[in-house]
Amino acid sequence: MLFNSLQFLIFFPVVTLIYFLLPHRYRWALLLAASCIFYCTFYPPYILILFFTIIVDYVAGIYIEKTEGARRKQFLIMSIIANLGVLAVFKYFNFFLNNYNHVLHLVHVQGADLGFWKILLPIGLSFHTFQAMSYTIEVYRGHQKAERHLGIYALYVMFYPQLVAGPIERPQHLIPQFYEQHIFDWNNLSCGLRLMLWGLFKKVVIADRLDVYVNSMFNSPDSFHQGNVALGAVFFAFQIYCDFSGYSDIAIGSARVMGFSLVSNFDRPYMSASIVEFWRKWHISLSSWFRDYLYISLGGNRVSELRRNFNLLVTFLLSGFWHGASWTFVMWGAIHGAYVMISPPTPKEGGEQPHTSPSGFKYIKRAIGIVFTFSIVTVAWVFFRAGSIGEAVHYIAYMVRPKHQSWFEYPTIREVIYAGGWHLFVLLLFAFLLVSEEVLARNDGRFGRKGWMDSLWLGFVVFMILTMGIYNQNAFIYFQF
Repeated sequence: MLFNSLQFLIFFPVVTLIYFLLPHRYRWALLLAASCIFYCTFYPPYILILFFTIIVDYVAGIYIEKTEGARRKQFLIMSIIANLGVLAVFKYFNFFLNNYNHVLHLVHVQGADLGFWKILLPIGLSFHTFQAMSYTIEVYRGHQKAERHLGIYALYVMFYPQLVAGPIERPQHLIPQFYEQHIFDWNNLSCGLRLMLWGLFKKVVIADRLDVYVNSMFNSPDSFHQGNVALGAVFFAFQIYCDFSGYSDIAIGSARVMGFSLVSNFDRPYMSASIVEFWRKWHISLSSWFRDYLYISLGGNRVSELRRNFNLLVTFLLSGFWHGASWTFVMWGAIHGAYVMISPPTPKEGGEQPHTSPSGFKYIKRAIGIVFTFSIVTVAWVFFRAGSIGEAVHYIAYMVRPKHQSWFEYPTIREVIYAGGWHLFVLLLFAFLLVSEEVLARNDGRFGRKGWMDSLWLGFVVFMILTMGIYNQNAFIYFQF
């Protein structure tokens, strides 16, 4: 069930209304049933995969808590193998088969090819797998008590607002909230609905409109002037941000209406002045997952410079591979790993600055850093979007190679300017509005203004959704992960 569908428009208010009408002791059952229905609207048989990992991790958590010594680690390993095994089979098996067959062809071995499995990737598999792994790891580390209520634990994994594309929650933050009795609150309703509207605006008005231009430019970059090819990469940077952060906004907002607090997933990442700052603000729940469970476990930055770089590279390579079974995602992770390795350390926001400088110079320096960081992030996004590494390299080549023709010597561009110029103008206007709003307000359900200005802005957002939204039910980009 897509957040931008008529199904969800009916599903959400009905579930929320019943939730507040039911006594507290039955609410977990309602949310679990609603989450099962929500997931089954995609491909019902795959809910059995969720049930399998839920049972394995539920039992593993109890035995990790009950046992001592090496057996605790054995149960943790059992849980991790079960979760990663599901990922390996359904998400990566054909990728490994394809590369195995390719190696055989390179060495001219005939007749040993292995056939591919005709299986669909369970939607949101990487997200709920990582959330389930967080639980057993936290129980093992002693930061979370093993959950004895199977229904509550199942709901932790399957909570429908963030089941398919996050945010990836930690058990100590989400599980206690299922035991709390939430009463209807007008402030939660107002803030939650506003955040949902802003997320829907980013999805159907900006991201889905950008999708048309991005597809055209990535499908045939040779038909475009290099300026428009570069614009296509910039458009994709905005598209993927609006698409994914829009989903997160709707997820966080819908949970907030019922009284639940989900972690923030984005904090104005394109306003970052360094690549290190960008990764503190982009897909926060995933980047913190890899930091806490992989990077720090490898030694983090408490080791030599060489080992630290190795830890960073491994973390980013696996982060890229987490996104998809393709070498383009691995390359995307490697590029960001290289970015971070060669970047100087930056102080956290609000921390003590290493030196003082005139305020004017400081702002100019930050502005230059924002432009530079956005530029290198946009180049890396080309690998994320392209169908292969070769296509990504060719696309970047079209972006930077000198061309002597004018823009109007390209028929496709001429059509865009004359026939679709209004839509192009609208996209640039919406991009400006998006950046302005992100500067004015953080991702907390407010629109950054008070009184009649807030009402005017809210009305404008609703008007744009109704008149300029694209309602062809495009799936969110991160559903494929």
